[in-house]
Amino acid sequence: MRAPAFWTKDGVAGKVLNPAGVIFGAICRLRWCWTSPVSLSVPVICVGNLVVGGAGKTPVALSLGERLRRNGQTIHFLSRGYGGTERGPYRVDTRFDIAANVGDEALLLAATSPTWVSHDRAAGAKAAVAAGAEVVIMDDGYQNPSLRKDLSLLVVDGAYGFGNQRLMPAGPLRELMKDGLARADAVVILGVDKVGVRASLPNHLPVLTGRIVAEPGNLRLAGKRVVAFAGIGRPGKFFELLQELGCELVESQSYPDHHMYRENEVFVLAEKAAKLNALLVTTSKDAVRISEPMRSMCDVLTVTVSWDDESALDKLLSLLGS
Repeated sequence: MRAPAFWTKDGVAGKVLNPAGVIFGAICRLRWCWTSPVSLSVPVICVGNLVVGGAGKTPVALSLGERLRRNGQTIHFLSRGYGGTERGPYRVDTRFDIAANVGDEALLLAATSPTWVSHDRAAGAKAAVAAGAEVVIMDDGYQNPSLRKDLSLLVVDGAYGFGNQRLMPAGPLRELMKDGLARADAVVILGVDKVGVRASLPNHLPVLTGRIVAEPGNLRLAGKRVVAFAGIGRPGKFFELLQELGCELVESQSYPDHHMYRENEVFVLAEKAAKLNALLVTTSKDAVRISEPMRSMCDVLTVTVSWDDESALDKLLSLLGS
């Protein structure tokens, strides 16, 4: 879905829809009251956010997984598989699975570590443990009360923050800020804090900062003319990243988050790029939603998280074993 413009700043539309947001918030609270979370024999890390849209959860989850693997721990990812038909629990197989059945994020995660798709998060986590997981990392699921989390990280886009701070559909919030922040062990602010995110957080809450950056292998794109397209939560962040890399952005095209590309859509974009003497570039999350024959027409920008204080992150992760 595309986030409505009025979610960014408070206005008439948000105020009119606020009663519906109040009802939504009450339902969220009741869900937590009615559910008894399942505890696992291994640590569970949840990487989530409070708003609808792209905050950078998957890159953060991948970064945590890489650090824990370097420490010798066997990690499994757990995803709802948004956009896919598989309900799970199901272990993703990158040789055969496509985004239409397991979702795009699950495919990105599975390229690095065993990944489970499960609408029932507790059942998916149990399957992961049975398969040898020593740590389970949830990509999203912060608002899901069925599984007890040992470490909960809230990821926030520093340029967007919490929008107008109203609950859906009046705003982008998935739950009341005070409820979500009360369960957080730390907040991760990605990018420059342009909207006062840190000032809106409780003083006792640890804050980690970092930014999404292009991986070194993408330097081949520097100085190139590019036609860029993306169907992610905030496509503008991708276009800005290309420009920071030194690309000449001659044209850009945005699609809804999790958009499943038709072959003719990609073909038209490729033709346009050729006419403009430019490369056709997209994100790794978009690339897995493009059919294999058409994927070869695109360059893919891969990203990672650059942490401002890696020692603070390692200290937080070290608490899992205590």
